[in-house]
Order: sequence, then C-alpha cells, then structure tokens
Amino acid sequence: MEVQHAPGKTLWDTLVEAALITEEQLREAMDILESSGESMEEYMVGQGWLTEYQLTLFTSLYLGVPFINVNRQDIQQDALDLVPEQIARKYRLIPISVENGALTVAMEDPRNLDALEELATASLKRVDAFISTPQDIQETIDRYYRVSGEIERQLSMLSIGSENDAEGALEAQLSAEAIAQAPVVRALDLLITQAVQDRSSDIHVEPQEDRLRIRFRTDGILHEIMNLPLSAHSPFISRIKIMAGMNIAERRRPQDGQISFKMRDRDVDIRVATSNTIYGEMSVLRILDKSFALYTLPQLGFLPDTYDAYTQMLKSPFGMVLVSGPTGAGKTTTLYASVAQLDRVGRNIITIEDPVEYRFDDINQMPVNVASGFTFAAGLRATMRLDPNVILVGEIRDPETAQIAVQAALTGHLVLSSVHANDTAGVIVRLIDLGVEPFMAASALVGVVAQRMVRRLCAQCTRSRPAIAEEKLAYETEMHETRDEFLYGDGCNFCSGTGYVGRTGIYEVMQVSEEIRRLILTNSGSDAIRHQARDEGMSTLWHDGMTKVKMGITTPQEVIRNVFTLG
Repeated sequence: MEVQHAPGKTLWDTLVEAALITEEQLREAMDILESSGESMEEYMVGQGWLTEYQLTLFTSLYLGVPFINVNRQDIQQDALDLVPEQIARKYRLIPISVENGALTVAMEDPRNLDALEELATASLKRVDAFISTPQDIQETIDRYYRVSGEIERQLSMLSIGSENDAEGALEAQLSAEAIAQAPVVRALDLLITQAVQDRSSDIHVEPQEDRLRIRFRTDGILHEIMNLPLSAHSPFISRIKIMAGMNIAERRRPQDGQISFKMRDRDVDIRVATSNTIYGEMSVLRILDKSFALYTLPQLGFLPDTYDAYTQMLKSPFGMVLVSGPTGAGKTTTLYASVAQLDRVGRNIITIEDPVEYRFDDINQMPVNVASGFTFAAGLRATMRLDPNVILVGEIRDPETAQIAVQAALTGHLVLSSVHANDTAGVIVRLIDLGVEPFMAASALVGVVAQRMVRRLCAQCTRSRPAIAEEKLAYETEMHETRDEFLYGDGCNFCSGTGYVGRTGIYEVMQVSEEIRRLILTNSGSDAIRHQARDEGMSTLWHDGMTKVKMGITTPQEVIRNVFTLG
C-alpha cells in the first residue's frame, strides 16, 4: 500500500483526508503550537488523537520510507560500534546492521538530513534509513548502549596501583585520594543510570578473589553485568559510602545509608548497605525510582474473585489484615496500594515503616529509628495516642509488635501489616508462635493474603512451544486438564533476550470465616485451616499461578520456581 498525496500537501493534510484526525483538531494544534516549543507529533499523541504507532506507520507510507519494528531486529554489535551514543541519543536513532558497505539504521525522523550526514561521516558508510516509533527507539538505545566499556575506560584513568583488598593493602588515605578523582564519580553515576534504565531493583557490588563483580537484579533475577579489576574495588566502595553519608574509614562493620540521585528527568532514591566479606566489603544498592507511579490494586495481578475478597477485607472498619510471603514477594507494594485506595480525608491513616520507601499525600508516615528507640512496637504505642483509624505496620517481626498490633485491631482500628510465612494458614500459626493468644488472633483477624511475584511473558516474542514433562505434570495436577504446549518467550530486543518483561503477583486470599475462627480457637493447626479455607472457595497460590499460565501471562516454570507452599 502506498499513500498518494498531491505535491505541497503536508502529512497533516493527508491525515485529515484519511480521517485519522479532524480539521478542527489540526487547526487547534497549529494555533496552540505557534507559541509553544512542542512538536506537532508530540501534541497529537499527547492529546490521544493518534497513537505513536499510527503516526509512525502513516508517516512511513507518506514518505515512502520502510517501517521497521526494532524490537524484532537482531542488533549487530558492529553497527553499534560505528555510531557513538551521543549521536544515537541526539537524533533518536538506533543502528541495526552493517551489510555490503551500508549501515542500516532505524530513525524517528528519516527526513533529518543533518542526522544522515553526521551518521555517514561517523561511520564512513552509506546509510539506509528506516522509520520506527520514538518510544521503541529510545528503549532500544537504553538497552544496547551499555555502560560497561565507558566504566572501564573511566576507571583506567584512576591514578592508583593494584589492590589486594582482602589483605588490606590499600589504605583509607589512598582511597580518599582515588575517590576525589572524577573518573570514579562518573563510573558510579553511569552504573546507577544503567540500572535505572534496565528497570533493575538492586545493584550488587561484590569483590571476588580476582575481580570485582557487578550484578543487577531485574524482574527478581540477578544478572551479571560486568567484571572490573580489583583495583576498582576500594575507590568504588568509598565513593558509594560518601554518597550515602557513611564512614569511609569503617570497613569491618556493616553500615546503612541513603543516596538521592538525579537522572535526567527522574529523582531516584537509593538505599545502601555494606558489609565485610573474606575478599573485602560488598555493597548492595536498592533502587527506589520516584518516577514510577505506585501501582493500584487492580494493576497488581489480582484475579476477579481474589480482588473482590481482598477489597471486601479493606472495607472493614476495624480488625487486622495481614500480607505474607518471602522477601521480594511484593508485600510492601500490596500494602501501599491498599492504603492508597482508602479514604484519606475522612480517616486518619498512619504508617510505621522501616524505612519509608515512597511518600503519600494525606497519610502520616513514621520511619522506624532503632538507634533512638523508635521501633515498630514503640511506634505502635505512640500511634494509639494519635487518634488513628487505619494503622499500617511495615512488618510484624517480634512478640511485642504482634501483641500491640492485635490489641489495636481489637480496639476499633484497621491494622494492615506483613508477616513472613509460606501461605495464609501459616500466617495464623506464625502469629500464635509470636505469643498472640488464639482467642485474640481469632477475634482480631479479618483476613490474610499470601503472595508471590512471577515474571510476565514478553508480548513481543511469545509463542507456543512443547512443554517439558515437569511443567505438564504440575499444570495437569492443579488444573485437571492436559496440555502439551504452553506460551514461552523466545527472547528479543524488547526483553533483553530473557523472554520476560515485568512481573505480576499471584495471590491466595483467605477471609476469616466463623468456622475458621473456631479452628483457630481450638488450635486445630494449619492443615485444618487450609482445608477449610479451600472448602469455602479459597484459590491457592498454585491455582492462581496456573490460572495465569492458562491466561498466557506467565510460564509454568515461573510458578514452580516461586511457589513453595506445603500444599
């Protein structure tokens, strides 16, 4: 198909003729943009009159320039080497391949003669330009222009000798001299920037016997990003400590700190922890990206039945709602999404957190400070004198906190908190193990949620493939139906070759009925409580996970890897 247009007719005139926009919309855009620096393309897409894909595809037809989906292309390293990152970002383009003396690139605007000329000069190749959507190009630039080489180049400029950190060969004074140099500052900034671009939650800086290993945790999985010489270890750790407000001279004791990092248009908070190992200090940086909108409950992955059951719990005027799961299961995200949808005008909502990860309007948030004696238990006692309606306790981890939280729930407050347990029935056993009397637990509990996080299949490269025996058996046992094939991600540019993009929750929601209260009162144990909850219609973690496999959201292996309940 080729779009026919008269000489002198603009793309926008042609879009009007094709009925993709109206003449009124075109006039409105032209009037507004006369006094603004925004482009017509940005305005049209921003108003929702056109999608980015529609606009790009129609521009391709209008100009006679082929459209290319960069997410489905095999990006050659040889092509990347020919085009410096600053050119790619300046003109928003991504090199794809080099064949027969020609450099193939995908561009936002293939009419940009300055860009084409600069590309030809930089690469010394003939340039074949294709068009693609701006968002896809930007995301591909972020994925492929990695920081590894630049970090190594910056660190090679440090005027320090070799280091054997395990033997303490590099003194603190030398570290201070090294970290004052710009290269290590630039190297760490590049590392954090890359982690944010990769949607990573953690950066691990780990000294090994012969190298400094850097790993990112993305979608819950650790990936090795680069290996640096050991000589980079001391200045790297010292720079992290300075940014986080730690004591750089203290090497043997664990330390905690926080960094506020500015990345282009983003504000990023980073929690930092350091601890000594046999090869020297390691550090983990937990990334809290403020630009990410906090999830609402419907976005977390609740299926309709479990969503209805959970939101019904939150409507209770008093009582206790507990969320359980291992570290990294998304408990805090669920609790945040829960309080975010409560009435923040007519109710006094107070949180006690360690630490406060995200800030909310119209909610009173208190950070735990163990050094000053402000623990979860102390915070709960103080909160009770502040006329609360809803109290969020970051975690119930000791008998004192558990008992005060239960008393708060019994005296007319809605208490939300998290507990480490395998499943919903295990939460009740855990609460009693913490010293809460069964009759108090039975009276206070409104409901319990157990959850895990599984990776979502990449929408760009998913296809049906034969399943392995273990996955077929696990699915058949839970869903009582046989399947020989499941959806899997092949791996593409969009998902960095993993087959997954992002994560979703799988949930087990147990409402505490009168029969379950009776079982708690009689100390009947977790098996009896679990079976009763199932008889009352509770969907287990296994069932919720396999339902999401059936829906094409994740894979059986992800459910098997993450769900480890007692059955």
